[in-house]
Amino acid sequence: MVLPTPLAELYEAGDAWLADCAARPDLARRAWTLEALAPIASGSHWLAAESMLVAGMQALNRIREEHRGPVLVDPLLDRAWWLVPPDAAEELADVRSVLVQPPGTPLHCPPTGWQACGRFWLSRPDGSGRLTDSAVLAAAFGPGGNRLPTEAPG
Repeated sequence: MVLPTPLAELYEAGDAWLADCAARPDLARRAWTLEALAPIASGSHWLAAESMLVAGMQALNRIREEHRGPVLVDPLLDRAWWLVPPDAAEELADVRSVLVQPPGTPLHCPPTGWQACGRFWLSRPDGSGRLTDSAVLAAAFGPGGNRLPTEAPG
């Protein structure tokens, strides 16, 4: 029988992985000790696929837990950010309600165990590096939908 891992260990593993995604892991950890957000640039480890919060929560409910990667949310901004593989931009380009941020865009992240500045992990990094597959995310959002207000009409 496998005993469950204590939450503190899961948070530590998630924080370690997330900090290691930063150019300066020490600065990310320092921000978290100050209860601030750590700016972690996307690109080499993952990209951030942005959606409106309610649409993101609906999509999250359509994805089985074992296929979910980390999802960061900010209720005040009405946004959710999915951590997806670095090659996901092309596959998600036609999903109208998702905007993949370009590589190098910082995502301001709290630690995995608590919220900071109103942001929290709806689906936490677990330290494994698991991301949400772009095909799974595209299927969860389904065809059509509204574009983000920040996206220019094409």
